[in-house]
Amino acid sequence: MGQITVVKNLDNIEGLCLITPKVHGDKRGYFTETYSARDMKEAGLDILFVQDNQSMSSKGVLRGLHFQKKYAQTKLVRVIKGKVFDVAVDIRPGSPTYGKWHGEILSEENHRQFLIPKGFAHGFLVLSDTAEFCYKCDDFYHPDDEGGIVWNDPDIGIEWPEIKKELYNGSEIYTLDGRKLNLSEKDLAWPGIKEI
Repeated sequence: MGQITVVKNLDNIEGLCLITPKVHGDKRGYFTETYSARDMKEAGLDILFVQDNQSMSSKGVLRGLHFQKKYAQTKLVRVIKGKVFDVAVDIRPGSPTYGKWHGEILSEENHRQFLIPKGFAHGFLVLSDTAEFCYKCDDFYHPDDEGGIVWNDPDIGIEWPEIKKELYNGSEIYTLDGRKLNLSEKDLAWPGIKEI
C-alpha cells in the first residue's frame, strides 16, 4: 500500500476501519496525503465519496448520535484542528454486533481517520478548546431523512471520556472540565436504540 495503513474490523465490528496516513515532516512542518482513491482501493475500500463536510465546535460540544434512515452514508472522518472522541454504533438489522460501539481519539496530532460504513450511528465529543472536524460521505445529506439515538443510552453504554455526572439544583447534569455538556435540543430528544 502507498501512503496509508489500515486496521480493519475494529473491536470485531465488521466494516469499521482506522486509517492512518504517512506523515512526512521536518523542521519546516509536514506533508500528508489525506485521501487517495488508489490507496483506499488497494486496501479493499472502494468507495465513491460525493460530499465533503466540515464543522467547528468548542470544548464540551457533543454531536450525535446521527444516521440517515433511507439514504445511509459511509463516512470517512478526521480532525484537522483539536481533538475529539469519535464514536460509531452498529445499528444494522441482523448484525451480530448490533448495538456495539467503538470509539477513537482523532486529533490534529495523530492524523487518524475513522471509516464508518453505512448502517452505523455516529457522534463525537470535543475534548480540546475547539475542534475542526472534516468528513467525506458517499451519499448526499437528506434533511428529511435524519435519525438519531440519544448519546447516553444505557443499552449502548458508550464510555465517553472525561464526562462527569453531577447534581445541580436537584437535577443530574453532565460536565466536561466543569462546563455543562453542550448538545442541541434535537440531540437531547433522540430515543434509545430499542426505540429505533
